[in-house]
Amino acid sequence: MQNHYLVTGAAGFIGSHLVDALLARGATVTGIDNLKLGRRENLAPALKHPAFKFYEADLNDPAACEKIIADQSVPFTGAWHMAANSDIRAGVADPDVDFQDTFLTTHNLLKLMREHKIPRLAFASTSAIYGDLKQKLTEDIGPLFPISNYGAMKLASEAAISAAAESFLEQAWIFRFPNVVGSRATHGAIFDFIHKLKKNPAELEVLGDGTQEKPYFHVADLLDAMRFITDHATEKLNFFNIGTSDTVTMVKYLAETTVRAAAPAAKIRYTGGNRGWVGDVPKVDYSVEKLRKLGWSPRLTSNQAVDRAVAEIVAEMKTF
Repeated sequence: MQNHYLVTGAAGFIGSHLVDALLARGATVTGIDNLKLGRRENLAPALKHPAFKFYEADLNDPAACEKIIADQSVPFTGAWHMAANSDIRAGVADPDVDFQDTFLTTHNLLKLMREHKIPRLAFASTSAIYGDLKQKLTEDIGPLFPISNYGAMKLASEAAISAAAESFLEQAWIFRFPNVVGSRATHGAIFDFIHKLKKNPAELEVLGDGTQEKPYFHVADLLDAMRFITDHATEKLNFFNIGTSDTVTMVKYLAETTVRAAAPAAKIRYTGGNRGWVGDVPKVDYSVEKLRKLGWSPRLTSNQAVDRAVAEIVAEMKTF
C-alpha cells in the first residue's frame, strides 16, 4: 500500500524540503501550514505534483484540522511534525509564542492522531533541549534544563510523544538536530545576516564576539538522516541526535563567509560578549555516535554546510 503522510509545517524551511523528498519516494502527502513563517512559494514544485495536497490551516484550530484529516479518502500511515516556532528570540520576548506554536501544536496533533488512528509520528526536536551543558551532548545525558522557551517546549513535546507511544502510537521517532541551513530558509543566522546586508551593504552587525561555536547542518543531510532513521530504527520510541561528525563553525566564519558572498565591501561589527542573545548556547559539543552506530554519517562538515547554504540563500535573494 502506498504511504500517505501528513506533514505539519509543510511550507516551512525543513517541511517543504521534506515534502519534496517524500513525494520523490512515491508517497502521497497532505501538508498543512498556517503560513506564519512558512511560504507558499516553498511548495511551488510540490503543488504541481498529483500526489500532494496543501491546506492553509493552524494546528491550534483543531476543528479545521479535524475536517482536513476526516475528508481524506485514504488513511494516513504516519505524520511528520515539523510545525513549530523556529525563532528562539521571539520566544524569549513572548513565552506564549513557543507555548502555542511549539507545544500546543504537538498536543493538538497527538489528539488528532489518536482520534484518527494515525499510527506513527516523526518529530523535529532540537539540540536546544539540552540547555547549556559543559560536556558532550549524548542522547542519554541528564538532567535536562533548557535555557530557552523554544528548547523547553520542544522538551515538553518529547515528553508528550513518549506518553503517546505508551498509550496509542505504534512507533515514534524524535530527531534532535542543531542549526540547520540551506535554501528556502525562513530564519537563522545566515538568513539574518543576508537581510541585514540587504538593508546596509556597508556593515554587518553580529551579535556577540564571533567566538560562538556550533555545528551547522545542511538540510539535504538532515533529510537523508531522518529518512535513514525511520527506515532503520525499529524501537517503539526512537530518539537520535542528528548533526555533523565532530565539526563546528565559529560565528566569525559564518559572518565572513556571508559577507564575502553577499557584500564584499561590508565591515563586520561585533557587539561583544560570548552570547548572541538570551537563550543562546555559545558552544555546543554534539555527539552523533548513536546515529553513526545505526549506520549513517553526514556528507558535509559544518563549514561545508555553511558554504553551501550561503551560496544557496544569496542566489535565492537575487539582490547582490
